[in-house]
Amino acid sequence: MARVREFDIEMAVEAAMNAFRRNGYDGTSISDLVDATGVGRGSLYAAFGSKEGLYLAAMDRYREGYALPLVEQLRQGAPGRELLRYVLVAAVDEIVRDGSREACLIIGAAVGRIAHDPQVAAHVQSTTEVLEDALYEVVAEAQADGQLSGERDARDVARYLVMTMHGLRVMGSVNPDRVSLMAVVEIALDALG
Repeated sequence: MARVREFDIEMAVEAAMNAFRRNGYDGTSISDLVDATGVGRGSLYAAFGSKEGLYLAAMDRYREGYALPLVEQLRQGAPGRELLRYVLVAAVDEIVRDGSREACLIIGAAVGRIAHDPQVAAHVQSTTEVLEDALYEVVAEAQADGQLSGERDARDVARYLVMTMHGLRVMGSVNPDRVSLMAVVEIALDALG
């Protein structure tokens, strides 16, 4: 007779995601994951196969909870320049609010895991491409209607904005000072033309 799982998978993945954000992949042990999730080691292995399996599930959860809602927001059709300002300011506000300085799981994975883990590399690339594509649509439309200068390629501008957003998160983990981060936002918006 098959044994029924005795824990909430979604809650366990959420708790693991937060542990990985706080400590990174290498800094989070199986014991840390057991403590964070409240789920026994054997049950975690049965559900996810390995620490890496749980990490990949946590990356999926992060994408669903953070990246995809941002993409949906970008696709709402608000005026381009205004929407880009809103998204960048919202990122700063989130960084400043995060008193624990938890890292962006995508950035942490990009820095610490993609060189030796093709599955993690695919997750990072996929999430980044979805965000870049949504930004590209906003930029291209804003260029077409004259809200942004058309001097630069819309795809290049979208990549620049992805880099700016990731850079804000890195800077914010070092020093979550709103004034400093907003200065970067203003420079980025000015660069859009």
